[in-house]
Amino acid sequence: MQLALLARLLSVGRAVLAALRGRLGALCWSLAPLPLPLPGWRDSAPRPQREQEWDETPPTPTSVNYHFTRQCNYKCGFCFHTAKTSFVLPMEEAKRGLAMLKEAGMEKINFSGGEPFIQDRGEFVGKLVQFCKQELELPSVSIVSNGSLIRKQWFEKYGEYLDILAISCDSFDEDVNILIGRRQGKKNHVENLHKLRQWCREYAVAFKINSVINRFNVEEDMNEQIKALNPVRWKVFQCLLIEGENSGEDALREAEKFVISDEDFDRFLERHKDVSCLVPESNQKMRDSYLILDEYMRFLNCRNGRKEPSKSILDVGVEAAIKFSGFDEKMFLRRGGKYVWSKADMKLDW
Repeated sequence: MQLALLARLLSVGRAVLAALRGRLGALCWSLAPLPLPLPGWRDSAPRPQREQEWDETPPTPTSVNYHFTRQCNYKCGFCFHTAKTSFVLPMEEAKRGLAMLKEAGMEKINFSGGEPFIQDRGEFVGKLVQFCKQELELPSVSIVSNGSLIRKQWFEKYGEYLDILAISCDSFDEDVNILIGRRQGKKNHVENLHKLRQWCREYAVAFKINSVINRFNVEEDMNEQIKALNPVRWKVFQCLLIEGENSGEDALREAEKFVISDEDFDRFLERHKDVSCLVPESNQKMRDSYLILDEYMRFLNCRNGRKEPSKSILDVGVEAAIKFSGFDEKMFLRRGGKYVWSKADMKLDW
């Protein structure tokens, strides 16, 4: 009789714990039932559901891309982060968000756009770079820019705080750059690229090149030019369609005419396989392996082919927002997202 009563009490206890687990989520793992073979009791949480709960553990924001502005002075036809707003967070709010990301585990921040140097003639991004390196002590601080608005005075003031400067260059033929939309006025994009390369040497900033491979440059041979510039990394992206940005009815760009096949992309990579700094990124690798923050500090989920924003980390915190980012941490590591990204560790011959 006493054993029966004890079994019944234990059964009731199990039911209470199961209910708590459903309401408290991951916290209830510490209260999970012991594996006792009690008669009449059945685990109310099936094994597949438990595994799913573990899989939903928020990823660590090790490397974050902060697109703090959408404004740009170029009109690249395949751009997938277009000027749909002109909003830029106030400096102190941006710093608050960056500090929250550091607290959550961020090691690398990449400032992008739009064009980062368009805001306050580069002073805005310069102050953020200095804050992240000097105050937050991040191992790596980088910028992606088209390079057209960068002045030597910027390097004099902020160069010591910047680990990597990535310049977007899709072609070494100026006519092709014009077709793509990577030009403003009469400034020669390729000539400016070489000037920036020299400034990076002078001010000990690691130099990187980003290229989007598309219908207008897919047959180009860039071996000689890339080897001469000798960047630490040459990121080669396959042209990507994002609905609402460069594709679809509400888009500001029509990138369909730039799209290439996987086979075309593979042929370009094969042509440049001897470039040691080549880092290829197909559409498959790119879509879910980046943590992207927009101008409101919302994570952008691209899993469904368009950018679906989370709530801002400033309102709900990093852990709550990042759950909706669609970020694939395994793909991030598989594509080589974590590398030697601090210039102090690169041992470059400046």
